[in-house]
Amino acid sequence: MGKPKKQRASRKEWLLAATEVLNRDGVDKIKVVSIARELNLTSGSFYWHFKDIQDLLQGVLDYWEKVLTANIITDAQAFNGEPKQRILNLMLQVIHEDAARTDAAIKVWSRRSPDVESAFSRVIASRFSFAKWMFEEAGFSEKEAASRGRMMVTILMGESLAGIAKQEGWEDIVRDEWTILTN
Repeated sequence: MGKPKKQRASRKEWLLAATEVLNRDGVDKIKVVSIARELNLTSGSFYWHFKDIQDLLQGVLDYWEKVLTANIITDAQAFNGEPKQRILNLMLQVIHEDAARTDAAIKVWSRRSPDVESAFSRVIASRFSFAKWMFEEAGFSEKEAASRGRMMVTILMGESLAGIAKQEGWEDIVRDEWTILTN
């Protein structure tokens, strides 16, 4: 006899579960019934939050763009300390929150969907632009800031893909990368 089904999950729980499936298995494996099973729900509870699977997929894309990118930029913008410290804080936050973890899965998905490709390009351009601004604020020329910013973004994406947050001492590795980028 299995556990009794929960009545309902939040929209965020559905989005996180769908994002996990995307990361683990790809967009084709995002299915209402299988996610409901993972959440110990009936599939009917899905319709409290989404009108159909396309609505869920758009929600996953929006979550990636707004929560895993825009919120981190907003946090960094709100920092009032030294510009180089802002860069370190952002780097640590991205890895701590595993905010770049979904990037590779979104990129793979984007090869099949012009809308997803557009979103991917927009988000990456936003990250590069903000990173450039941070390095300009830290005193680097426009050209150097652009290069350092791009390197920071791609380092964070790569470290996330490599699972650095699971390694002991990951904060020290990030600080070493920050030192190289900011000197």
